[in-house]
Amino acid sequence: MSHELNPNIYFKDKEDASKQLIDALPLDLLSNSETVVIGVSQEGVYFADRIADACRAKMDILLCEPILAPNNPEVSIAMISETQEVVMHKALVDAFDINEDYVYSEASRKYEDEILTYVYKYRKGKELVSLENKYVVLVDESIETGLTMMIALKSVIARGAKNIYVAIPILDKEVYENMLTVCDGVFSPHKIQDYISIEYYYQNFDLLDTEEICEIIEAQENKNR
Repeated sequence: MSHELNPNIYFKDKEDASKQLIDALPLDLLSNSETVVIGVSQEGVYFADRIADACRAKMDILLCEPILAPNNPEVSIAMISETQEVVMHKALVDAFDINEDYVYSEASRKYEDEILTYVYKYRKGKELVSLENKYVVLVDESIETGLTMMIALKSVIARGAKNIYVAIPILDKEVYENMLTVCDGVFSPHKIQDYISIEYYYQNFDLLDTEEICEIIEAQENKNR
């Protein structure tokens, strides 16, 4: 749904984006299976919450942190998740001539200093919901480098997920094709050429704050009791 004044705007706001994303999902399949919807970032929680309600599924957040290049702190060279899986961007690690021991050392530090803090903040210290033999939908607001989604895929595979799907409101066509090779399905209402940046495609783009994320997660926990 393009905005008539700016063809690059696909969404009025996140609510509009979530409705379009839900329309692109196989709701019958997800509703009739043991499905868990996972937000793979803090912003992904907004969409995961609405998808979980639409297919009557459990919802959780997978907590991940980037590992930054020591000589360029704006570049993510790897990711670690709360399941302690690590994924590296091998081309960047090689390009910056970074020792893999540095990556694993930083991953360990990030896990202890940051991820565990978020686990307590968002989930009161509890483990990620069980994924054994479940249909899992990994949800984010966008995919840029792909590191976040790759660490999410690796993490839910390690937790025994049966089928893994990716749901994104908008993504680059090349990223879409790449994702299809590593999961069971990718659902998105908009697959575009030459993706720029997520806020570019919204008329109104607002970030969630920590309190809003906590409220969403707590409300979903209460529904599943």
